[in-house]
Amino acid sequence: MTVSLPPDMIREVDRIRRKEGRTRSELIREALRRYKIDQLPIATPTNRELRELEKGRAEMRRGEYFTLDEFKAWLLGAERKKARRKKPSPRLKA
Repeated sequence: MTVSLPPDMIREVDRIRRKEGRTRSELIREALRRYKIDQLPIATPTNRELRELEKGRAEMRRGEYFTLDEFKAWLLGAERKKARRKKPSPRLKA
């Protein structure tokens, strides 16, 4: 790959690469990676999604959640065999 740059941009690239002890290729690769990250589309939640997120946060504040270990135990363990329809009870606040 060959890229043409104006002389002042080449001088700037060389100044930065010397300062950071890097090659031109390393510097340009990083610049392209950062450009790619900056250009990724950012999802904006809908009003409904925002309401659901807030409901979930409120449930967590009230202690109504399961740990991953509790969920896996329910999903894979004996509780499921004993009562197929019963989910683990929510965590109660002490």
